[in-house]
Amino acid sequence: MKTILVEKPFEIKIAEVEKPAIENKDDVLIKIISGGICGSDIGIFNGSNSLATYPRIIGHEYGGQVVEVGDGVTDLIVGDKVAIDPVRSCGECFACKNGRHNVCSTLEVTGVHRDGGFAEYIVVPAANAYKIDTSKVPEELISLVEPYSIGAQINARGEIKKGDKVLIMGSGPIGVCTMQIAKARGAEVVITDIVTSRLERAKEMGADIVVNVLEEDLSKVIMDFTNNEGMPVVIDSVCSVESFEQSVGMASPAGRVVVIGLLSKKSAIAQVEITKKELNIIGSRLSNYRFPEVIEGFESGVLTPEKLRTHSFHYTEVVKAFELIKEHPEQVCKVTLRFD
Repeated sequence: MKTILVEKPFEIKIAEVEKPAIENKDDVLIKIISGGICGSDIGIFNGSNSLATYPRIIGHEYGGQVVEVGDGVTDLIVGDKVAIDPVRSCGECFACKNGRHNVCSTLEVTGVHRDGGFAEYIVVPAANAYKIDTSKVPEELISLVEPYSIGAQINARGEIKKGDKVLIMGSGPIGVCTMQIAKARGAEVVITDIVTSRLERAKEMGADIVVNVLEEDLSKVIMDFTNNEGMPVVIDSVCSVESFEQSVGMASPAGRVVVIGLLSKKSAIAQVEITKKELNIIGSRLSNYRFPEVIEGFESGVLTPEKLRTHSFHYTEVVKAFELIKEHPEQVCKVTLRFD
């Protein structure tokens, strides 16, 4: 079968490998229909993803059709369309035993730590495959369940609820996914960026207030929006040293700051900034069984992945897709690949 393989940084190709076969009774064989390109895929390509090893079949946003099931599988049948959760955990460590398998001590993510879903076929545990009704959701959008699940996890970690006022820094794919789920939960959302086209998309997808931080005073917008209290919930999806520091500064007393970045560079935040406001600073990583919530949102129409996806390519055009993302980031929100 054919796959998208990164042999080493800056070397990507369509490679022929052996088609996988079911070996465990609880596994299913999936024919891939759709894949979504994520920043971590770009990071593996350009060598900036420190978690990846090479060579690597990339792709952790993907979905397809069940074509074979193991003898122990009872919840799926041949023909089911499914979105795949890429998180693999041990089930035995402290995190797993406490319902936090997404930060398992031996965590592996398909497409990063092990070969992923940018291939014609893949074998996965049936427990990682979630049925989706493609009479309600176009099958080429199945792969977008995964990035929305990241947004759902952020919302869960931030305990976002009806009536909350939320600031999301950055209106890239994860920022917009997080925003739509926050809106579905009943929150009011301010979202920022430096690219006007991204802010226009965020507004179209439901943001209450959009702020171009190059043109407007974000602090003034926030103070006007919150009656000078600061933001009760701040989500940093820019993930820079500066944005993390700003997040802490813009949070209200008793506020919650959700951090999703994996940057290893240290920030300069005085302890007093956290203590005097008694802030909760919360990390959020991957997704902790959030696929059902997202799929329900897709099927009901509350979430609009068709507006998130800006470009589509056949998987054999992956180099062209990567070039578009690199050369015209202002035009791109989410790029999907077709595996027809």
